[in-house]
Amino acid sequence: MKKRLTEFASCVGFSIHQRERRNRENPVPGYHVRKRELTPFHKAAYFGHLDTAEVLLLYNKNVVNSRDRKNRTALHLACTTGQSSVVSLLIHWDCNLNARDKEGKTALIKAVQCQKEVCVTVLLEYRADPNLEDNCQNTALHYAVLAGDISIAAKLLRYNANIEATDKYNFTPLLLAIRENKEEMVKFLIENGANVHAVDKLQRSALTLAVFHDSPDIVKLLLQKHVNASSRDLQGWCPEQYARFNGFKHIYQLIVDYRDEKIPTTPPENSDLGQSSGTKESLPSSHTGAENIQEKLQLSGKDDEEEMVVELGTSNGSCTDSPKNVEQKTDLVVEVSPRFEDISVISISPKHDVDDSRPPSDGDLDLAPKVKCFLVKLIFLL
Repeated sequence: MKKRLTEFASCVGFSIHQRERRNRENPVPGYHVRKRELTPFHKAAYFGHLDTAEVLLLYNKNVVNSRDRKNRTALHLACTTGQSSVVSLLIHWDCNLNARDKEGKTALIKAVQCQKEVCVTVLLEYRADPNLEDNCQNTALHYAVLAGDISIAAKLLRYNANIEATDKYNFTPLLLAIRENKEEMVKFLIENGANVHAVDKLQRSALTLAVFHDSPDIVKLLLQKHVNASSRDLQGWCPEQYARFNGFKHIYQLIVDYRDEKIPTTPPENSDLGQSSGTKESLPSSHTGAENIQEKLQLSGKDDEEEMVVELGTSNGSCTDSPKNVEQKTDLVVEVSPRFEDISVISISPKHDVDDSRPPSDGDLDLAPKVKCFLVKLIFLL
């Protein structure tokens, strides 16, 4: 079981030791420099000896793009230590602004990584490309995010840096800022149009990363932007499951509340279940048997129910009739039992306003006129 959990954590990239391992791999943003490995020109650039660098350039202008043992130019070295005057001198001597070191980093990337804003400004003004990638496909904006430097990030965006650039893990600057739990940088990127629906190589959304790194403020910010709280990564897990699995109750509640707000709180229209308003008013809605009585009172409208037979007391005798005919002639007085389970007919009072147009029965006919007519016909035949 432990082995499976370890494999799962390694697969989704959520190892608890991941950040510590990253810090060990990249302890400092600058170069590890040994003086004995540097040429006099590279040493002058690294330590900011402007006069020495200028003399060496006058002696041999081709040295401006020369490399040291680790494939670094003088421009790379000057940018890591923030020697802006040397950077300007090298640009004046037409150095290669976009040259790369052995890691594929340009001088601009090194200046951003080391947070040398003046050097960044000089390079951008002279049209250094802000969208070039290093060997890990990171751009200068990615390194500005890692450094948490909003001022440099804003400057890069002002010079058309791609805010949706992706590295080899498909991290955009926004996803990287969320992974590093840099709330202010996340706000800045979202305000400048970063895509909050981006996903990384493992299909982890911005919300998923924010949940796992226990960033409730970033989770709130993303939910306010109406992100999909049900998106799933390659493992089939959604942000809500990550919050519950890691015990982040406050974040779990945020996601649940966000999800519940999308469920209508008002009942849909025509929710009276087919009952008329008159029937509703005639019966107390607080009793449990009210619905049963309402159904029983609607017998005349159902073809598949048995007809209720009631006895009619008349002056000519007794007869039976169906409720349909009774409804036309009489008012039905109904007694409701206390448990609202049965109904019974007590009495029927005749309607005085209804004109009974039913043909009379044989018992109602007067036989005297027919006898007289028969006798007249018999005399005529005789």
